[in-house]
Amino acid sequence: MDKNIFFVSGLPRSGSTLLQNILAQRPDMHVTATSGILTMIAEVRNYWHKVDEFRAMPEEETERKKIQVMRGMLEGYFAEVTQQNIAEKSRGWLAHLELAARVLKREPKVLVPVRDMRDVLCSFEKLWRKTKDTRQIAQEMGNPIEFQTFEGRCAVFSAKGQIVGSCYERIKDAVARGWRKQMFFVEYDKLTEKPAQTMNEIYEFLKLEPFKHDFDNVQQVTVEDDLVHLFKDLHTIRSKVAPQEPTWPILMPKPLAEAFTPEAEFWKKL
Repeated sequence: MDKNIFFVSGLPRSGSTLLQNILAQRPDMHVTATSGILTMIAEVRNYWHKVDEFRAMPEEETERKKIQVMRGMLEGYFAEVTQQNIAEKSRGWLAHLELAARVLKREPKVLVPVRDMRDVLCSFEKLWRKTKDTRQIAQEMGNPIEFQTFEGRCAVFSAKGQIVGSCYERIKDAVARGWRKQMFFVEYDKLTEKPAQTMNEIYEFLKLEPFKHDFDNVQQVTVEDDLVHLFKDLHTIRSKVAPQEPTWPILMPKPLAEAFTPEAEFWKKL
C-alpha cells in the first residue's frame, strides 16, 4: 500500500474521538469516524469459502485472491484520500490484527485508548440518563430487569458480549496473542492532562515527525449520527483539551466501585 494506515481501537468513552480530531490537525493525516470497512473485509473472509467456485480453486490460488480482494477493499476505501497517513478507527481491529497484517503486508500499529473502567461505565450511565426519557437503547431492550438499577446497568455494559466488556476482552486477548509491541496505550487522563507529551510519544511510536498542536482549539472534523446508537452526544468533543475530574467517586456507590478497582487497568503493569 502506498499509504501509512494505522488503527485506533480500544475502550469506548476513552477519548478515541478526541484523539482522532487532535490527529486531524496534521496536514498529512486523514482520520476516520467510527469506520465500517473492517466489517466488510471480515465478511469477505467469513463468506469466501462458502462459495463453491472459490472452494474448487487450488488452495494457494484462492487464498492469494482472497487477500488481494480484501486488500483492494481497504485501498479502494481510502482511494480519494490525499494524505499519506491514515488513522482508521474501529473497536474491532484488535480482534483482527492477524488479518490486518496480511492485508497491509506488515505488522499493524494500533493506538489503544483506555480509561479507568469506573469512569467508562459512569460515562455510559450519564449518556443513558440523558436519553432514557424518550429512547430505549438495545441493552435495555434485551435486559429490562437489569436496567432498573445502576448496578445492573454496569453489569450489562461490562458483560463480555457487550460494548464495554467486549472491548476490554479484545485488548487483553490482543496482548495475549503477542501483539503488545504493536499497541500504544493512550490513557485518557494522561491525554487530557499532558496532551503535548502524549502526542509526542504517539508520534515516536508511529515513527512520525512531531507536530505542534493547538490543544485550545480542537475542531471536530469527524461526523457520526449518534441517533443510530440511540444515544445523544456519543461522539461530541470539547474544543479545549483539559483534564476531566473523575465522575465515579460522585456517581458510583462504593460497593459497586470496589467491583471495578484500578487492578482492572492491567495495561499499567505491562
